[in-house]
Amino acid sequence: MTFETERLILRPWEDSDAESLYKYAKDPEVGPIAGWPIHTSVENSLEIIHTVLSANETYAVCLKEDNVAIGSVGLIPPAQSHTEVADDEMEVGYWIGVPFWGQGLIPEAVRRIIQHAFDDLHCSAVWCGYYDGNVKSKRCQEKCGFRYHHTEENKPCELMGDIRTEHYSRLTREEWSH
Repeated sequence: MTFETERLILRPWEDSDAESLYKYAKDPEVGPIAGWPIHTSVENSLEIIHTVLSANETYAVCLKEDNVAIGSVGLIPPAQSHTEVADDEMEVGYWIGVPFWGQGLIPEAVRRIIQHAFDDLHCSAVWCGYYDGNVKSKRCQEKCGFRYHHTEENKPCELMGDIRTEHYSRLTREEWSH
């Protein structure tokens, strides 16, 4: 499935995206604050495409002008969610390369994926989390209408091998439709 917004194409990840994925995911400002290690090579990025980004409802965020992957947005099913969610709820995750920060691209992508969650997947709510200190992610959630719900302390961040505090916000179907 592919989605379009004013400036973006959201499409499934492809093997040919490995180079652009590595270009943005090797930046230490991107992955660690989101809970995943920096990518170490194009081969490492290709492996991540195969093992992580190939999941259902996970999309490459691409500019319409060139269709090159510059970030990712996706819906996480209840069984894989980072917090406890109901069976008819999903969690949204996202990131974008540093050169594209501050342009409103990720809120644009997140709003489209939220629409998909409610209209096509009939979710009753969408959740989103961010680790302590990730102010940009918090701001994206606020821009997209999410409301703070709760904080979980002393959470293991398995991919980074540390313990973190994660803040969760939620957007219900009713809040979204108003």
